Amino acid sequence: MHVSKDKTGLYGLMAEFDSAQGIVDASMKAVAAGYSKMEAYTPFPIEELNDIIHKKRTNLPKLVLFMAFCGMMTGFTLQYWASVIEYPMNIGGRPPATWPAFIVPSYELTILFSALTAAIGMLALNGLPQPYHPVFNVDRFSLASSDKFFLVIEAEDAHFAKDQTSSFLQSLGAKGVYDVAE
Repeated sequence: MHVSKDKTGLYGLMAEFDSAQGIVDASMKAVAAGYSKMEAYTPFPIEELNDIIHKKRTNLPKLVLFMAFCGMMTGFTLQYWASVIEYPMNIGGRPPATWPAFIVPSYELTILFSALTAAIGMLALNGLPQPYHPVFNVDRFSLASSDKFFLVIEAEDAHFAKDQTSSFLQSLGAKGVYDVAE
């Protein structure tokens, strides 16, 4: 949970828009004005918003790839240890370390490790589950799941000043600007 830099208990300011284009334009102008700590809430995904607001990309793909290699090595190492070191058996004159026999279980552990990492990593990096967020304190926010679009600029932002930010959001064509209490 973010802690605002002022002691008034203000998380930020929320602006309400009626259209997807309105929130896209507003978020572009907010970024151009120097605001960086903001979030958009919309009833459906808007791809442009992700590119405008969230410039930072996730490290999840690298983490999944690393864990896939760990799964592959775990599968191969476990089978090698069992077949060659701990319990070697000479079956049909074949060598104990027949790597083609190790491929399928190693592949399965590769998939298992990467899938679990993707699922758990996605939840952890998204901060989920999140049963409470300060934006839930604004009554109009319930419309974010039906037909309204909201842009929140957090009080933590370096350019945030309540009166100036409120005026700025009004100038973007917001239908309303609301205080978001912590």
